Amino acid sequence: MKTESKADLYRRLPGIDEILHRSTLQTLITEEGQTAVADAARAVIESLRKEITAGRLDSNGVDLALSGLNQAVERQLRVALGYSLRNVINATGVILHTNLGRAPISASALEHVQRTASGYSNLEFDLAAGVRGRRDVHVDRLFRKLLSESESSSAISTIVVNNNAAAVLLALNTLAEGGEVIVSRGELVEIGGSFRIPEVMTKSNAQLCEVGTTNRTRIKDYEQAINENTRLLLRVHRSNFQITGFTEQPEIGELVNLARKRNIPLMEDLGSGALFDLRSVGITGEPGVLDSLHAGVDVVTYSGDKLLGGPQAGMISGRADLISRMRSNSLFRALRVDKLTYAALEATLMAYVKGDHDAIPAVRMMRLPKEEIGKRAEAVADKLRSSTLVVEVVDGESVIGGGAAPSATLPTRLLSMAREGLSADELCAKLRAFEPPIVARVDEGRVLLDLRTVFPEQDPLVLCALQQIAAS
Repeated sequence: MKTESKADLYRRLPGIDEILHRSTLQTLITEEGQTAVADAARAVIESLRKEITAGRLDSNGVDLALSGLNQAVERQLRVALGYSLRNVINATGVILHTNLGRAPISASALEHVQRTASGYSNLEFDLAAGVRGRRDVHVDRLFRKLLSESESSSAISTIVVNNNAAAVLLALNTLAEGGEVIVSRGELVEIGGSFRIPEVMTKSNAQLCEVGTTNRTRIKDYEQAINENTRLLLRVHRSNFQITGFTEQPEIGELVNLARKRNIPLMEDLGSGALFDLRSVGITGEPGVLDSLHAGVDVVTYSGDKLLGGPQAGMISGRADLISRMRSNSLFRALRVDKLTYAALEATLMAYVKGDHDAIPAVRMMRLPKEEIGKRAEAVADKLRSSTLVVEVVDGESVIGGGAAPSATLPTRLLSMAREGLSADELCAKLRAFEPPIVARVDEGRVLLDLRTVFPEQDPLVLCALQQIAAS
């Protein structure tokens, strides 16, 4: 048989119009539209042309490719029209996994978002008075219930922006624009994405006044730095790292007393603020929002999608007069959140008001006992006895993640596995190739799955994937 030249092979590729007139593609065109199918066909043909150009397709290869052209067009169409943002199964044991979207929101939050998004709402409309209202009232009332020391107290107010970095920016700009902010050198943290406290401060038009050293700062360092240009004392919680050893920092009470003595507001950036007592799950050294406010801190900033367990947002809670000033700042409008965030946040806060902590997925995961996780892991392992897939249930640790409680761990039971002929990284890649993808972790050459962060209804999906890997 004569070998075909590249020019001959190019000529064998059908035109786009010819492909679109195939009867076998008419249903696809009806469902997805002619333009989308044409784009998919164009991409497939262009891919074949590149293969021919590179010398990777001969005459037989072109025959094979053309015989499966319809299927290739459909596959390409599904890829092109598929969502990039996908659900995954988090088997890493990292509860607030930043790369996997941090805290999953509750079922009631999803329902409230759906109801709010599918029609009109009273986002900024006062139904009783029939006039324009404020969007932040929908959650401020719940924050007051959760954060005020008494039912009748109105001293604590809260506003919401799009994340904690925005909350810090708005608070600094409102309270310290053109003046100095005193902060310990040991608290000049960098958060994810290379955002640094000094840079946020510069953007807020406040001036940084560093005191103390990296590992030791005393209350007298703050006191000696105060001058006529001081506008704010700032305490930044080191939520994503620890300094240990020869260290010292003032107690929060000392800073509160100094702030009141000199009539200067005290602000604390908690980063990942909790609304429940973390000590109930064995986590210490991570202050909650209530701890700070009840200690006398004037303004506290924190995230919505970390320890709070809600949607991405940044909260600013504190003295009503200071929060009122921030609400009047034009930056507040630029940084405000939409109705979907308010809906998800309102439903999350309602669970806290009811004391229903297990309704909040991230909090429920923290509260899961090791024994319950172990039973689920054993149930999966019992169905995976295989000569090719070696599975054990071993002790391990889950972590909070998301820049929260960096040294805190929770005891757990792990599925440890190895597959004959596959490295740990290759086995992880196979797990990620399933639908939905399963994200595990590798430790000392072993693939580890922690069911603490896997929803119980997802256990059968994990089992099915592992059974297919064992049988392949």
